[in-house]
Amino acid sequence: MVKICCIGAGYVGGPTMAVIALKCPSIEVAVVDISVSRINAWNSEQLPIYEPGLDGVVKQCRGKNLFFSTDVEKHVREADIVFVSVNTPTKTRGLGAGKAADLTYWESAARMIADVSKSDKIVVEKSTVPVKTAEAIEKILTHNSKGIKFQILSNPEFLAEGTAIQDLFNPDRVLIGGRETPEGNKAVQALKDVYAHWVPEERILTTNLWSAELSKLAANAFLAQRISSVNAMSALCEATGADVTQVSYAVGKDTRIGPKFLNASVGFGGSCFQKDILNLIYICECNGLPEVAEYWKQVIKVNDYQKNRFVNRVVSSMFNTVSNKKIAVLGFAFKKDTGDTRETPAIDVCKGLLGDKARLNIYDPQVTEDQIQRDLTMNKFDWDHPLHLQPMSPTTVKQVSCVWDAYEATKDAHGICILTEWDEFKNLDFKRIYNNMQKPAFVFDGRNIVNVDRLREIGFIVYSIGKPLDPWLKDMPAVA
Repeated sequence: MVKICCIGAGYVGGPTMAVIALKCPSIEVAVVDISVSRINAWNSEQLPIYEPGLDGVVKQCRGKNLFFSTDVEKHVREADIVFVSVNTPTKTRGLGAGKAADLTYWESAARMIADVSKSDKIVVEKSTVPVKTAEAIEKILTHNSKGIKFQILSNPEFLAEGTAIQDLFNPDRVLIGGRETPEGNKAVQALKDVYAHWVPEERILTTNLWSAELSKLAANAFLAQRISSVNAMSALCEATGADVTQVSYAVGKDTRIGPKFLNASVGFGGSCFQKDILNLIYICECNGLPEVAEYWKQVIKVNDYQKNRFVNRVVSSMFNTVSNKKIAVLGFAFKKDTGDTRETPAIDVCKGLLGDKARLNIYDPQVTEDQIQRDLTMNKFDWDHPLHLQPMSPTTVKQVSCVWDAYEATKDAHGICILTEWDEFKNLDFKRIYNNMQKPAFVFDGRNIVNVDRLREIGFIVYSIGKPLDPWLKDMPAVA
């Protein structure tokens, strides 16, 4: 029986291994992590991450051919294929701080694999890593190998949170990069055989190691660039009276461009986009390509600009101050159908409003108060380090309270900021909400999900990103 072990029980490792176990009943899959609380959650009724469909897959396989354990060394020792899915946070100090990936966790995983292995292994990079990481990992493994042979493969994930299980069941492509040697080709084939249980062969692409590593960074950079492009257009639409939804629909009808990732919003978030672009920038700079680095920097600059623009619009619309005003924040996750708050635009928007002394009432159907408070007190990039290295009990922000539904959040509020596109926010009783708010009542739609005309009929002053401005807003221009 082939044995697979995955180091790291997070958003990538957990779902990916659960689907491999489901689709390959003849393979034994173990997911290992040093976090006892995280492994306990994977073994409980309440999984540590929310992802539609994940619960059913885990419960079908758990205890049969899918195991979650803190006994890292035992499962690594017994495995034929070891996936490494540990954090690769952005460095916060030292060389490349603020851009380069911190490979501390990767390196310690590689050293541990070399230490405990008693048989040849295929080691698979599953986390997003900088180009040439495989080479560094290869050096650590071969210099500590004690005669055991290791083959390194790059198998980047292309999952979108909220649809991860569907993405795993029916991927656009599976990418496997390996050394172009007889042993490398054999290792690539072994991993191909795993995916071939359910993925059509023409969708399993094989490349050299560096192409696979770079393809992941490139894919995320291209997607983020599309969002920044449409967000840049949204500012122009507001200035000219155009409607960004109509513009992006017209642009997306061009088959060369296509409609995906053209929704204007308060900005992109998630664990990958900013981190991967920063990584790409650093690699370009290290390889003497400052012009290329500068190009990708603009994608992040426009994203930051969009979040700042949104905060400025809120403050300027409300008589240039939100001091002591109650603002309802609907949605904190970086997108719907996930509880993930990593790099969510909500953090910067909330911090911007708190900076002007607003009082925030936050509601998100999947994010806990503890997580929200932690995010609002944490330093940038700290979120990507393991929990035991993060501040244990966050100092609570006194101006923030978290509530259990949208109606409670909006009661007595001066304004509402919609920051996540949860479906339930589209179907709220806005008449009821309006009646319970301070007047004038404002809605700032950061996701373009409300019916602007209907809300204006009710009496709201509405700001919707990239849409023609409410006459009220024209009189109160956003100040930079």
